[in-house]
Amino acid sequence: MAEAGPITLDIVTGFLGAGKTTLINRLLADPALADTAVIVNEFGEISIDHLLIETGGEEGIVELGDGCLCCTVRGALVDTLAELAARRPALRRVVVETTGLADPAPVLRAVMAHPGLSRLYRLGNVVTVVDAVNGMATLDAHEEARSQVALADRLVLSKGALAQEQERQALARRLARLNPQAGLFDADALEAAARLLEPGIAPRRVPPAGHHHAHHHDDHDHAHGPDAFRSVSLTHDRPLARTVVENFLDLLATQQGEHILRIKGLVETVEAPERPLLVQGAQRLLHTPQHLPRWPESGRGTRIVVIGDGALDTGYIGRIFAAFAGEAQVDTPDRAALQDNPLAIPGFRR
Repeated sequence: MAEAGPITLDIVTGFLGAGKTTLINRLLADPALADTAVIVNEFGEISIDHLLIETGGEEGIVELGDGCLCCTVRGALVDTLAELAARRPALRRVVVETTGLADPAPVLRAVMAHPGLSRLYRLGNVVTVVDAVNGMATLDAHEEARSQVALADRLVLSKGALAQEQERQALARRLARLNPQAGLFDADALEAAARLLEPGIAPRRVPPAGHHHAHHHDDHDHAHGPDAFRSVSLTHDRPLARTVVENFLDLLATQQGEHILRIKGLVETVEAPERPLLVQGAQRLLHTPQHLPRWPESGRGTRIVVIGDGALDTGYIGRIFAAFAGEAQVDTPDRAALQDNPLAIPGFRR
């Protein structure tokens, strides 16, 4: 009998009242998400959300109340995840619904930093729900809301029918500035909600009519004002040796770790080109790379997204990735030089 693979851990977040519980109920109604447990985190003495989640039985819901996952109850989350894996051997997925005040980054770090959980769980997607009516004001007022958007793999625009088209257009543009790489979905138009949790990095989909982007940016600099996040998308169309990928990630975490909020990507490796290698990290913490069963519909190749604060050096990241990928550039060291002694190379010391 084949050994069961790691359990997929997805995070559904979004500010207060955005519609997280409604989305989770739609996810759980999909037969593709059988054998899924839900962890609900609420802030306050009285918990309600877990009573609103519709599952086949109470054993599928775990409540973590009176505290926020990104601070006071982070240890409880670690214990709960370990207990779920031990108690339910057939478990295939855990969905964590955070409180509306949570920053997803510490939750991701808590899993990656725990040696036991990093073997039991595979980090899936961060899905952030944004309220189309109040989203713009919420982003203006709350850093937590901006972080939830910036770290998302998929953005879901809720309550779109209640907002004016002009408001939806403006919010979509704001979300694109905060997180250019995330897929943007209209909650009202979702036919198969489980697709939000499929592996891979989704292409951007903008729900408001008449809003188009005919251009593509690999390097996004938004280091000023309230949207103070930067991101860079790294792509390569040929297989890379796994050691090359690991060495690149190690150097990246060492040199830019304090400014990195999240790293995520799929890599086509020389050793197993038919199975994508999932790489993830937060700051200097790197999750153990794991092979997925198959490639997503978007196809093969390598695409890694790095999201960070306003001090993230996206140019530096692009140069070292090009060097490790074997893409020669003028006045840039090659892969061998970086692997032998990267810190001794002029221009690559931080």
